[in-house]
Amino acid sequence: MLDFQNVSKMLGGKDILKDVSLRINKGERVGIVGPNGTGKTTLFRMITGEMSPDSGEIMIPERLRLGYLHQQLAAAGSDVKLIDYVESAGGELPAIHQAMEKLEAELAAAGSNPPQKTLDELGRLQSRYEQLGGYEMRHRAEAALDGLGFAPSALEQPLNSFSGGWQMRAAMVRVLLGEPDILLLDEPSNYLDIPAVEWLQRRLKTFEGTLLLISHDRFLLNTLTDVTVELNNAKLTRYSGNYTYYAKEREARKLQSEAEKKNIERRKQQLQDNINRFRAKATKAAQVQSWIKMLEKIKDTEIPEQLQFHGTIRIPAPPPCGAEVFRLENVTHSYDGKRNILKDLTLSIDSGDKLGIIGYNGMGKTTLLRIIAGRLTPSAGNAQSGHKVVVGYQAQEFAELLPAEETAFQVVRNAAGDLPSQRIREILGAFGFSGDDAMKQCSVLSGGEKIRLCFARIFVNPPNLLILDEPTTHLDINARIALQDALRNYQGTVCLVSHDVEFIRGSVSSILEIRRDGVKRYQGGYDYYREKKAAEEGAAASSAQEKTVVSAETVSVNQKDLRREKAARRNELAPMKRRLEKEVARLEKIIEDGEAEKASLMESFADPALPASEIPAKQKRLKELDYDISKAMLDWETAAAELEEFRKEYDSI
Repeated sequence: MLDFQNVSKMLGGKDILKDVSLRINKGERVGIVGPNGTGKTTLFRMITGEMSPDSGEIMIPERLRLGYLHQQLAAAGSDVKLIDYVESAGGELPAIHQAMEKLEAELAAAGSNPPQKTLDELGRLQSRYEQLGGYEMRHRAEAALDGLGFAPSALEQPLNSFSGGWQMRAAMVRVLLGEPDILLLDEPSNYLDIPAVEWLQRRLKTFEGTLLLISHDRFLLNTLTDVTVELNNAKLTRYSGNYTYYAKEREARKLQSEAEKKNIERRKQQLQDNINRFRAKATKAAQVQSWIKMLEKIKDTEIPEQLQFHGTIRIPAPPPCGAEVFRLENVTHSYDGKRNILKDLTLSIDSGDKLGIIGYNGMGKTTLLRIIAGRLTPSAGNAQSGHKVVVGYQAQEFAELLPAEETAFQVVRNAAGDLPSQRIREILGAFGFSGDDAMKQCSVLSGGEKIRLCFARIFVNPPNLLILDEPTTHLDINARIALQDALRNYQGTVCLVSHDVEFIRGSVSSILEIRRDGVKRYQGGYDYYREKKAAEEGAAASSAQEKTVVSAETVSVNQKDLRREKAARRNELAPMKRRLEKEVARLEKIIEDGEAEKASLMESFADPALPASEIPAKQKRLKELDYDISKAMLDWETAAAELEEFRKEYDSI
């Protein structure tokens, strides 16, 4: 499907790829990971042909359609409507539609005596257009745009009237509706809120082509990928599993390499000691030369380097405060006096609450945080802070406002008052700025380092109400995990907005959802919220179905339309059904092949002619098989249960 053969690429004097070979098979779902700046986006641009390798070859079969969502969107024409921009994604559909319109114009001009050849050609194109889903394209586009948070009234607006983030959403819908054979997504969740991330995850679950995904989002990487490719030090390393499997396997390989390195160093030292001890003895000259040759032949083991933030984030204990840290009563806010961002919101936040605020972009999440932080006075209503509440507020844009010429130490010292220098260094160390790193200037800090410095600045004066607006932006996965663990163990109160599902899941204990029809609080974590949402949506669907049944008793239903609707629904669900069936079959094959190989290995141990030198390798392979079979069994149970539930829904249509 996609072959890299001895590919090398250099940019700015730095090797991006160096003589790498890799195969990605048809239908595989691949997560691309690695430190920022290693060239993941360059890798995609070489696949699409936007860039060429310096040497080697990237082979893609002819006639395969590539879909590529860039991190940055190219400018669109000012007169392109949102719905028209998205609809134009349908592969060959636009060309077919244009040809149909031309033939229809010819038939209209021919009057009552149309040429049979034109009628036949129009019929053929109409059949092809219907087969490719052309007649449902607008409906699919509208549904997808709704899933990503676009209001119905926005569909006719020009694309360039939307912000960059909303334009990226439109570009994503356009790419997905094109149903490419190979789909390349470069950080697709960067501009998405949690409802949109969930929609994207559901949509990509049904994608049947080959998927390549660059992301720091563990939720997407773990639920959508079955292969992980690490790009680091100009090498591509393939791991046969999702991100969680990759992280565990990489750590296991690192520990194994460290053990091998110790054994090699011990062996080298023994040989060197022997050489030094017997070098002067003529009777040992031949043996010494043999030891020297052995020493020269020993190769060092390469230990995988630590790619991301390593360590813990230690948040100091909060000072005491009252039982209620903040109260909002009938709060309404508008920036222009016409459209209310928040309306009649009443909310109480108690000491120790860990509140995650979610909802589509533009619904008022950041506005609410600014009101709670005291940075914004609401247009109406009462916003009241509690007794002895100390606020620590991290805005989305604060990391970009750090003074470029100051060092990390100076930034924290400016906020620390009379705090001793040693204590400032301890705080910096807790956020990953140990030793000389504390003297780095802000101008050279990475995005993740800037975010961590902002946290250090906040906690130099410990707050008891921590307000965080998208704190995971620019943080690598390990730093996100460290921060969520710190927040979960923090004894103070937290209000945060984040588009990272796993981060929300691991750090908050209640959810406040802001939606078009108001605000609702769920007194439980993210999983509890999803359960309640599913129950609410199920109840709403049942109610709608009951109304449909009542209506059907009094209104004559067009059976042809009904069959068409059922067929359309089945067509919509069919790709997911096929994908689940393929996944179950794939896992069953892994288990079957693994058991067969395991039985063969066990049989070989009974062979008295088995060389002793082969036993360690066979024992190692047995352990690998046990792990692979166990993992496949767990995955099979999940996939089989999901397929069974899905078949019930499919068969009920």
